[in-house]
Amino acid sequence: MNKKYDIVWSNIAENDLKNIVEYIADDSPPNVLKIFKRIKQKASSLYTFPERGRIVPELRDQGILQYRELVISPWRILYRISEKSVLVLSVLDSRRNIEDILLKRLTNSKS
Repeated sequence: MNKKYDIVWSNIAENDLKNIVEYIADDSPPNVLKIFKRIKQKASSLYTFPERGRIVPELRDQGILQYRELVISPWRILYRISEKSVLVLSVLDSRRNIEDILLKRLTNSKS
């Protein structure tokens, strides 16, 4: 039997999702709910077999192997697996430079 994990969203990831929804609402209101549900369902699906997400390539290149991601084009859901939970850390636009985003977040706690 597969182990079940709790899915926990960080404040940053929730804020990322909120920003995505607000951006899409300005550009394409009819798609907002569909995209919101798609991202939430994809993250929620990690409750079983969270290892299926790939290790974040930009971090793997630096020897950092504990962070994984699922891609829902054009977004990337970054997460970390702990004993009994999956912590959703960020939802990022894959068209942006992830290294710049993460560096900014690590060096500026107010963002």
